[in-house]
Amino acid sequence: MTIPKGTAAMAKKSDNPYVVQPVMKALKVLELVARHGHEIALTAVSKELRIPKTTTFRYLQTLTAAGFLDHNRTTDRYNLGPQLRAIARADASVSKVRELARPAMIELMHEFNETVNLAVKGNGTIVYIDLVEANRSLRMQARIGDSHPMHSTALGKAILAFLPEAERQRQLDLPLTERTGRTLLEREEIARQLRQVKRVGYATELGENEDGAMCIGVPVFDEDGYPVAALSISAPLMRMPHSLAAKAGVRLREVAAGISTRLGSPPPPVAG
Repeated sequence: MTIPKGTAAMAKKSDNPYVVQPVMKALKVLELVARHGHEIALTAVSKELRIPKTTTFRYLQTLTAAGFLDHNRTTDRYNLGPQLRAIARADASVSKVRELARPAMIELMHEFNETVNLAVKGNGTIVYIDLVEANRSLRMQARIGDSHPMHSTALGKAILAFLPEAERQRQLDLPLTERTGRTLLEREEIARQLRQVKRVGYATELGENEDGAMCIGVPVFDEDGYPVAALSISAPLMRMPHSLAAKAGVRLREVAAGISTRLGSPPPPVAG
C-alpha cells in the first residue's frame, strides 16, 4: 500500500506549545502501521518516518504493550492490535445504532411532539450522538456532541442500571457533579433508583440535569446484551404529566427493544 507523502513523512513541529511531540510521533507510527494494511517491519517504519530505529522500536513496543499494535515474534513484524480493533468496532457499533434508531426517533418525535435523544456512554457521562427536535419554541438545550453526567440524566441512568456490576460501580465511584438543585448526589439513593429502572425498564429524571425539564430514557442493547446506547424523550415538566411520562416510558421501551433485536440482542426480561 502506498502511503501519501504528507502522511508518511514526519510533520513539522506544531506551533501549539501544548502538543507533546513524542506522543505525536507515536501516533504517526500507529497511523503508518494502520495504513500499511499488513505486517510491517521495524526497519520499514523507521525508514518511512525518518525516525531512528531505537526510537521507533520504543514507540512500537509501547503501542504493543497498550494493545494498539500486535508484535509477531516469529516474523518480528507489527500489525494492528486488539485495542485498535475494539475502537473500530465501537465506532461501527455507534454508527449502526444511529442508523437503526433514526427512523424510530422521527416516529417518536411525531407521536409525542417532543425532542428525542440518542446517547452513548462516556467516562461518567453520556454523549449525545443524535437528536430529533420537536417543532416547538420551548425545547431542551442538549446538542449533538454534548456530554452530561450519567447520574443526572435519564439516558445515563438507563445505561447504568444495566451495566455489569463492577463497571457500574466504577462509574458511580467517579465524582458526582451537581447540575441543578435537584441533582441526586447520594449514592445509596442513586443505587435505589437504578434498581427501580432495572425493574420497569426505563428511567426518569425530573429537573436533575436541567431546571424545569423532564426526561424518560431506555437502554439499547448490542448482541452481547450490553447497554451500548440509550434513547430518551425530553420535555418541559409542564408538558409531561405523570400519565404521559408513563406512556412515553412504555413506548420507548418497545422501540428500544426493536432496535436491540436488530442489533442481535433479545430484549431483557422486565418485571412490572
